[in-house]
Amino acid sequence: METITSRTNSLCTHIRKLASSASYRRKQGEFLCDSPKLVEEALLWQGGLRTLVFTEGVSLPPVREGTRLVRVPEDVMASISPAQTPQGMLAVCAMVPQTLPEKLTGKRYVVLDGVQDPGNVGTILRTADAFSADGLLLVNGCADLYNPKTLRATMGAAFRCPVWTCGVEKLGDLLKESGLPLYGAALRNDTADAREVDLSRCAIAIGSEGRGLSQTVLDLCDQTVLIPMRAHCESLNAAAAATVLLWEMARND
Repeated sequence: METITSRTNSLCTHIRKLASSASYRRKQGEFLCDSPKLVEEALLWQGGLRTLVFTEGVSLPPVREGTRLVRVPEDVMASISPAQTPQGMLAVCAMVPQTLPEKLTGKRYVVLDGVQDPGNVGTILRTADAFSADGLLLVNGCADLYNPKTLRATMGAAFRCPVWTCGVEKLGDLLKESGLPLYGAALRNDTADAREVDLSRCAIAIGSEGRGLSQTVLDLCDQTVLIPMRAHCESLNAAAAATVLLWEMARND
């Protein structure tokens, strides 16, 4: 165990860069878990914990031999934690790359199209995990899975539910090879009430709140679906829409 008291220590600089830069995270192959809950989930489901940083009085979880343990004062923790209210523990973990499979063998998938809000992406992944979805596919510049805000919103689901990033063309090839229909949450001439569509084995595409689904993803959709709601309500936000449709997918099972 070591103690660091300087905010300018190289480890502190490294942690701040991991918190703020997706390109730096990819280059280093590392990301942050910035709470005891995320550290616990990472240890339980993924491993790969390289460095554990904590403040005095925090109970440490069991870690593998060779894990770097670093104690810091509260002011240093406040300077390196991306959380507004640090919880006294964060960890540097190794990324575990998710290779896009040649075929999707599960029953329920969610495609996020340009959903850039980290909280929404994380919440949708948490919901997908809760309703036993088989994976999440990100296209057209969604928020980074390893953004601290995204990870925090997943509440550990990022370590349990597969997430892949790919291009739209590759998505189309993968869905075709897998025999999975794609239903888009959008309005089109073929739009049907989501309650009346067989969602027992499919992928559902959710777009950003600002522009909805992109034309490139709409072109892949076998059909579009809507969530019935009061006429004066235009739409739900991405996370709420995903929750309703994931419930319908699970109910159709």
